[in-house]
Amino acid sequence: MAGMVIIGAGHAAGQAAASLRQEKYEGPITIIGDESHLPYQRPPLSKAYLSGSQEVERVYLRAEKFYQEKDISLRLSTHAEKINRDSKTVELQGGETVDYDKLLICTGSRPRKLSIPGSDLDGIHYLRTIDDVDGIRASMQEGANLVIVGGGYIGLEVAAVGKELGLDVHVLEMEDRILQRVTTPTMSEYYDTLHRGRGVNIHTNTGVTGFSGDGKVEKVLCGDAEFAADLVIVGIGIVPNIELAEAAGLACDNGIVVDDHCQTSDPDIYAAGDCTNHPNPLLDRRLRLESVPNAMDQARTSAANMLGGDKNYAAIPWFWSDQYELKLQMVGFSADGNREVLRGDMASNQFAVFYLNDATVVAADAVNSPKEFMICKQLVGKEVDATVLADPDADLKTLL
Repeated sequence: MAGMVIIGAGHAAGQAAASLRQEKYEGPITIIGDESHLPYQRPPLSKAYLSGSQEVERVYLRAEKFYQEKDISLRLSTHAEKINRDSKTVELQGGETVDYDKLLICTGSRPRKLSIPGSDLDGIHYLRTIDDVDGIRASMQEGANLVIVGGGYIGLEVAAVGKELGLDVHVLEMEDRILQRVTTPTMSEYYDTLHRGRGVNIHTNTGVTGFSGDGKVEKVLCGDAEFAADLVIVGIGIVPNIELAEAAGLACDNGIVVDDHCQTSDPDIYAAGDCTNHPNPLLDRRLRLESVPNAMDQARTSAANMLGGDKNYAAIPWFWSDQYELKLQMVGFSADGNREVLRGDMASNQFAVFYLNDATVVAADAVNSPKEFMICKQLVGKEVDATVLADPDADLKTLL
């Protein structure tokens, strides 16, 4: 009996397997994953797990006992080499094949790598997996020089952990401002001020040209400038893992192309998570999202439809970032707005910025303001009175 096969062992894969059982599917389920670990959460890796405040067992989505009780086969430390669509098999490293009735691709993404002089030196790290973090943590010693290449959310989360552990932290960002690709000047300025106030050294308009050291990195070179480094963490974006899908002849374009059922160009193959390029009818465009909620929702949608269901995936994207004691929660895309409305006081580190397109709410950034975030998730797409949004004493529920 062939059954359901899932390639990948991250958030989407773990959720899809659980959802298949919740949907009363009783046939074989096989998860094939490159790593040796059970399916796990990635967000804690740059936060609590990196700091050492969270044990690895709490990073796993579910305990090993769950997979045993639900009769889900885990093929870990196993690389899927090839998808044979005609024979409906997945070829594994070593030549073994696994048959499938329906296949779900959850191959996720990988860090974008630097290829500049010295980039192969020891001590230069990328942060994507548990093993990556285990390799980094040993060097996170008090007083060490930590240089972070890239001022995105991952880089800033690592900077916060580094400062709390007593490291000397430098963030190098080649753009005019940190977070330039993902948020507004308002939020960039807020986080720039926050990190500088905590002792992080931020250098914008600073591109890395190379690394130097005797076998291990000692300096980060930026043209005429250089920075002492005991360890370097590079966070310059990710690349979707679509090579397996491409080689199988599936439609790909900045991700594996799926429809609103998470179905690929092959009706027996679905895809979920970071690796997908999917339609969003609520925003009237196609997206490739690096987002846990997206991975989980697509996994549930895929599971239902692999079993013959008719479930559409349509959700307003949302994200979060933990830095120091602050939780930033984001809904929608701030770039879709043409005006900003501030609610609360940025200096108090408790506020929300709402983004409107004329009178219509399109997005929000909420710092330590979970109530505003939850209500904004329901306000996206609605016309509102901006004076009510801005008044911290006004009840936002009246706008619903």
